[in-house]
Amino acid sequence: MKKKGFRVEVDTLGSVYVPEKAYYGAQTARAKKNFAISGITPEPVFIRATVMVKRAAAGANASLGVLTRKKAAAIKKAADEIIAGKLQDQFIVDVYQAGAGTSHNMNANEVLANRAIEILKGRRGEYSIVHPNDDVNMGQSTNDTFPTFMRIAALLSLPALSNAVTELITSLEVKAAEFEGIIKSGRTHLQDAVPVTLGSEFSAYASIVRSSLQRINGAAEGLKRIGLGGTAVGTGLNSASSYRTKVLRELSTISGIKGLRKTRGGECFEALSSMGDFSNFHSSLKDLAIGLTKIANDLRLLSSGPRTGIGEIKLPAVQPGSSIMPGKVNPVMAEMLNMVCFQVTGNDSAVTAAAQAGQFELNVMGPVINHNILQSMKILTSAITSFTERCLIGIEAVPEKCLSNFNASVGLATILNPLIGYEAAALVAKSSEKTGKSIKEVVIEKGLMDEKTWNKMLTPKRVTGPLKREKKSK
Repeated sequence: MKKKGFRVEVDTLGSVYVPEKAYYGAQTARAKKNFAISGITPEPVFIRATVMVKRAAAGANASLGVLTRKKAAAIKKAADEIIAGKLQDQFIVDVYQAGAGTSHNMNANEVLANRAIEILKGRRGEYSIVHPNDDVNMGQSTNDTFPTFMRIAALLSLPALSNAVTELITSLEVKAAEFEGIIKSGRTHLQDAVPVTLGSEFSAYASIVRSSLQRINGAAEGLKRIGLGGTAVGTGLNSASSYRTKVLRELSTISGIKGLRKTRGGECFEALSSMGDFSNFHSSLKDLAIGLTKIANDLRLLSSGPRTGIGEIKLPAVQPGSSIMPGKVNPVMAEMLNMVCFQVTGNDSAVTAAAQAGQFELNVMGPVINHNILQSMKILTSAITSFTERCLIGIEAVPEKCLSNFNASVGLATILNPLIGYEAAALVAKSSEKTGKSIKEVVIEKGLMDEKTWNKMLTPKRVTGPLKREKKSK
């Protein structure tokens, strides 16, 4: 029965109404109804990665003589259009979908087939011209293509994240140099400790982020192991001889990603059955989130006050902080960064659970793993960029507060250890805490040293580095 605005397509389960203007087909239409879950559809980078794989497959199959040049050319042209940003709205399957990503894979197959049919002067749905399964999906299975889509999408997303993190490191290093001469009290267990410089704290932040970026780049190497050509279970059934080599060459050229490598033997089976590379990669993202959380928390504490807190730094005011308290300014950019990092940490729990949920020759939880990885990369990239531009580069030191806290710190008693011993220094600290006098005042009052000697000892260089002892003469 004809339905206005729709065409009828037939799949292995029967007839399906598909919107006339849709480039997707019957299986996508079924998935749209079955998986009306979150309303979240694929990220543009994932669509691009998907279509790059399909284009590579068409090129490889054509070169092997199993797909006609005419069909391959139409599929490749359709793919190029989508890679350039067209037809993005035709990828409509919810991220929470059929296991292994079959629905997404068929969505791509149908869109490419129908656009290729148009290119060949046919009408959408005329699959005798270009077939979604037989032509676009030739030599493939969802089981080997979807993990490859995931790998390529993450690798395509990596440069933007890497650039954002690198800019953060650079900005932290600039602040470390700017604040190097500002002495302050260190803190351990949230209690006064021996002195440090504000620059040393920011230098540590730069090192934390740099180490995280190194771990991310190391983990990304695992994503370059491509199982494409393994088809359903890793054996390569229904793919042409030499397909794996040719499709990888095509994919490397199309994606521009260097270092993609073909899996062999058990490694090919691993690429389908295990999500270890993905859990390892997301773990490195979580590691970055953990480091950023520590930095954001420190900055919120260091800027606390401004009158009744630590107040050793001042964060840029980017918006009013309260709907009821006039003049209040909150550390909103650091708070935002915290929230993003908490989300990434939560995403890692989902990735971990899904990665361990595979059975036998396949882990079917790829879609949720992919969603969480790409979301983590996206929000980290945006959050880091915003935090760097709207907070970090505008941070100002409050030197007088740093010096005041330094002079008041009980941790200064530690400087006395080499001179009077730990126990005597502890008595000085207790006396300072009991009387409210500074360590300096107690030391001078007890005659342990005069003010000139004290001032000579408490230079920033002397109290923030190793003790240099003079050699005794023989």
